[in-house]
Amino acid sequence: MNRQNISRENYQTYVWFRQAAEGGDAYAQFNLGLMYKKGECIERDYAAAFKWLRQAAMQGLAFAQNHLGALYYNGRGVEKSDPEAAYWFRHAAEQGDASAQQNLGQMYRKGRGVEQNHEMALAWFYRAAEQSVASAQNLLAECYLCGNGATVNFPLAMAWFRKAAVQGEPHAQLNLGLMYKRGLGVDASDAQALCWFRQAAAQGDPAAQRHLGIAYADALGVRADPLRAVAWLQRAGDQGDKEAQFHLGVILSSGQGVDRDEARALSWYLRAAEQGHALAQYNLGSMYANGRGIGRDDQRALEWYRRAADQGAANAQFNLGVIYANGHGVPKDEARAVQWYQMAAQQGDASAQNNLGVMYANGQGVPRDDAMAVYWYRQAAEQGHALAQYNLGGMYDSGRGVVRDNVCSYMWMLLAAEAGDETASASKSIVARRLSPSEIGSALDLTRRWQLSHAAPASQSRAC
Repeated sequence: MNRQNISRENYQTYVWFRQAAEGGDAYAQFNLGLMYKKGECIERDYAAAFKWLRQAAMQGLAFAQNHLGALYYNGRGVEKSDPEAAYWFRHAAEQGDASAQQNLGQMYRKGRGVEQNHEMALAWFYRAAEQSVASAQNLLAECYLCGNGATVNFPLAMAWFRKAAVQGEPHAQLNLGLMYKRGLGVDASDAQALCWFRQAAAQGDPAAQRHLGIAYADALGVRADPLRAVAWLQRAGDQGDKEAQFHLGVILSSGQGVDRDEARALSWYLRAAEQGHALAQYNLGSMYANGRGIGRDDQRALEWYRRAADQGAANAQFNLGVIYANGHGVPKDEARAVQWYQMAAQQGDASAQNNLGVMYANGQGVPRDDAMAVYWYRQAAEQGHALAQYNLGGMYDSGRGVVRDNVCSYMWMLLAAEAGDETASASKSIVARRLSPSEIGSALDLTRRWQLSHAAPASQSRAC
């Protein structure tokens, strides 16, 4: 045995436990195993812990069975085995050991060592929760909140979260705050949410610290305080919370109530991006593309845009389309540009829809198809995209992909001009010269109808 610097009394305790354990006393075997497991009074030794805990467990001691299950679960002192872990958790749980009941519930929830069964998980969580185990109460509440093993029941979820929260369980405090924030089973209340977030944040819960930081940043239930926002977000970010890291990047890059610091923003975006945060990857790509906070680097921009795009970030997919369409840092490839525009356009990105329309109208990267150009221009135009409205007006003016219609052309160009497109302002005057006063009146009426509804068709009599 390797002794640490311990008192004579603690060493004597070890000796007594050892003598009793070797004599077959189950409680002594358990206590000796626990000393080895925790490294108390003696050097931590998981193999020795396994030896003594197993002897106590074989004698039916529930505490030892639960700890033995944990050793199998984590592969400490013995080869990792989920079935063995579940076996020993069950023996302890059936004797009423609350910790083992929770552990067995987790095995059923995750399908580790047993077939996944949310109903069984809930049943074991309930038995542990009834013994006032706060962590089990939180897990039980999550089952009711998400409908795992039971029908979704917000009042029950709230009740169990509260029982755990008042015992100081940080995850329950966080969850209770989220229920108040989202108005699940209760009236939404940012103030109540903050109350619980603060308690969880004070215990070091990173998600609660992040929500508290966002509340101070956006004045949600509290007066805006950018410095406190940064302080709480940094605590969460330092613990690896990628959402907090992303929000820190946003605040520092925009200078929202704090000194603008793009170099620091980039470092936080990088930490979040490396954890797979798509928006952080996109923002990081933008910073490299524009030389913000670091020297311009088209290749790094492309790399981060691609990572975000591969996760489905429409704005990154659009930017990749622009990069390939113009050959920024890569060989010009209009076919690949179309592919990226298509991905973003299908997600509703108006700029991508407009650019995809341009590609079809010009036959760039795809065969020329005026009908498809009109289709994509219309998708973007209906979202209020000024350039797409102008382009759609041009298609009506020339009769490409649609029947030529000067009234519809004027309507879309008028909308584009009112949205700030300078080219449309000049073009609409040209179109107007070909219209009669009554046709101009019809175009103005269609424009007002569109502005009121923001949807097509603009009237029952005609669609533009």
